Amino acid sequence: MPEHPLCFTTDTFRFLRQLENNNNRAWFNENKQRYEDLIRSPSLKFIEEMGNELPSLSPRFRAIPKKVGGSLMRVYRDIRYSKDKTPYKINIGINFRHEAAKDVHAPGYFVHISNSQCFIGLGIWRPESQTLKQIRECLDHNPRAWLAAKNEKSFSDTYRLGGNSLITQPRGYDKDHPLIEDLRRKDFIAICDLEKSMIISDDLVERSIETFSKATSFMRYLCYAVEMPFD
Repeated sequence: MPEHPLCFTTDTFRFLRQLENNNNRAWFNENKQRYEDLIRSPSLKFIEEMGNELPSLSPRFRAIPKKVGGSLMRVYRDIRYSKDKTPYKINIGINFRHEAAKDVHAPGYFVHISNSQCFIGLGIWRPESQTLKQIRECLDHNPRAWLAAKNEKSFSDTYRLGGNSLITQPRGYDKDHPLIEDLRRKDFIAICDLEKSMIISDDLVERSIETFSKATSFMRYLCYAVEMPFD
């Protein structure tokens, strides 16, 4: 894989810190060109380069380098139902969705960049009830393949499973089911924390693909569970 030129820099994190301290429309409008130069442009560049490499993992996931409606998530927060009325996100969110996905509630790869935390995430976040039912049924009927994917050394050494879980067992499953901890999950996501130094490195694309690749069995299982092709 060829070496990739730098996408993000220390100035990216500096801008995000300044935005956190000045999270209002007046400041953002005054600094909109800096947002374009330090956040949106390098993000779109990263997405474009990832699009060249993602097919090596799976031809089913899309990197769309569009300002609106692509892999880069909007900077504007949805404040309609939030007590926090600050208008802008203080992180960069990049999502490589499955070709069959219409929203984020489907298998995907995710990169989160902020001053408080940088990480790679993947899997299915907040699946709708029918999708969640499919995943649970797949775990129940195909436990060996699930355990093999979850316990694969390259995956378990790199990722931790995250998200929310039910307090009790889901309806239809015994509390003593051998996979009850996984059946209680409401999210099927895996997280790999990153250092800021990786984000600003010249080989971010290569290292992201390498990290994604360690979760191939996990992602293939989830795609199978929700009847979406992986290969």
